Amino acid sequence: MSTIRHDTRAWKAQVWISFAVAVALCATGLAWLPGQDLDRAFMVMGYLFTTSSAFVLAKHVRDNEGRRVDAPLWSLVVWAGFGLAMALTAWGLVRMEINPTYKAFLGVCWLFLISSVFTLAKTLRDAHEAALAQAREDGREQGRQAALATPGTDVAGEADTSAAVR
Repeated sequence: MSTIRHDTRAWKAQVWISFAVAVALCATGLAWLPGQDLDRAFMVMGYLFTTSSAFVLAKHVRDNEGRRVDAPLWSLVVWAGFGLAMALTAWGLVRMEINPTYKAFLGVCWLFLISSVFTLAKTLRDAHEAALAQAREDGREQGRQAALATPGTDVAGEADTSAAVR
């Protein structure tokens, strides 16, 4: 019987709270963003693009951790999309004509959001993999119990042919 590691409730709470705080800080900063409407729209799109591309990148890296399962062109699309989202959002933030303190606030909130996205994606994936491992283990245990309860089968659930050979 193997031991399946699960994240603690405290860790899961911390991850979700961090993500919620990052989203709230970014939303507040973008909602009160001084400047032109076009700048606000550009920044909102940039934040959404970087957030979604960070989730995609986290999944892509995790899926290809042990062996490559995605096509090389898809890897290029994922990495280029994340890089482009980060670069364009940073460019938009730097070129905006607003107070440098406000830029710093938006920049720090943005980086906090991206880092919390990676942490959340890993936590969700870990929970998914732990649930799959637990389901496999439970299925094996049920199979063992059923095999022991059925006369004429061994622990592996296969028919006992030793009597037929004699």
